[in-house]
Amino acid sequence: MTSVVSSPPRTIRIGSRKSQLALVQTYWVQEQLQKSFPDITFEVHTMSTQGDKILDVALAKIGDKGLFTKELEVGMLNQEIDFAVHSLKDLPTHLPEGLTLAAITERENPADALVVHEKHKDKQIDTLPEGAVIGTSSLRRLAQLRHHFPHFTFKDVRGNLITRLAKLDAGEYDALILAAAGLERLGMSERIHQVLPKEISLHAVGQGALGIECRADDSELLSLLKAIEHPQTRDRCLAERSFLRSLEGGCQVPIGVNTEISGENLTLTGIVASVDGQKFVKDTVTGIANNAEALGIELAELLRQQGAQEILSEIFAVIQRGS
Repeated sequence: MTSVVSSPPRTIRIGSRKSQLALVQTYWVQEQLQKSFPDITFEVHTMSTQGDKILDVALAKIGDKGLFTKELEVGMLNQEIDFAVHSLKDLPTHLPEGLTLAAITERENPADALVVHEKHKDKQIDTLPEGAVIGTSSLRRLAQLRHHFPHFTFKDVRGNLITRLAKLDAGEYDALILAAAGLERLGMSERIHQVLPKEISLHAVGQGALGIECRADDSELLSLLKAIEHPQTRDRCLAERSFLRSLEGGCQVPIGVNTEISGENLTLTGIVASVDGQKFVKDTVTGIANNAEALGIELAELLRQQGAQEILSEIFAVIQRGS
């Protein structure tokens, strides 16, 4: 009688940044997969990325070629980890050869949030005093807020979420603009003083969603990861990423988006703004959600016709000069 020897269940190694928010997000993915596949072991491995190490330079001046993802991607290509969990807004739209965006999880609130110093607890974004010091490390937020509120003073703020909130509470800033999703995932919803309406601040491409990246040839893992995919969020984010890719914009340029799905239709709104907020182009397209990436290309072309490429070229030239 021939005995059948079954191979042991696979151990899958998950890559994550070391920040508190990154780990909360990664452990959530681990938990969801463990529930779906109890016979498989999912291990978390942490790495530090360039964006985690350089905290005294504005993000736009460092560049965004995988600022928060490159080390994790090298780990996947070197077979040190099997997949990585990213805040989708940090994942470049052009991935290294051999890697693919395997799944996009259900989106948390993608909006930007106003977080204020205690002395401004009775204020909203439009009632903060003239000269109020607003902290943000995002050119996208900076450009839109300068467009609507030129009387504010804007100051770069780096560090993890806890560090930035500590700087606010110490009085270095009157208010911060942060992603609502990050605060909610860390159990800090009470710090959200105001969710900024889309009329003031369109959010970043992919904001609020998690992107799962893995090797393109790992068919077994690709199949498993579909268990945590959220189809509507994927359609919305693919449209947004296509829009960004078509404009050849990076994570650190003033490009904002908003997407909504109603039935089979997806509506995509996008803006491109100059850093000083003076130049500002915005438009909207609607189409079939299954055709999400084509909608992103269509919107990019509309904005290009309105001068978006000239605005971006000026920004890239300034960033390259390091000014």
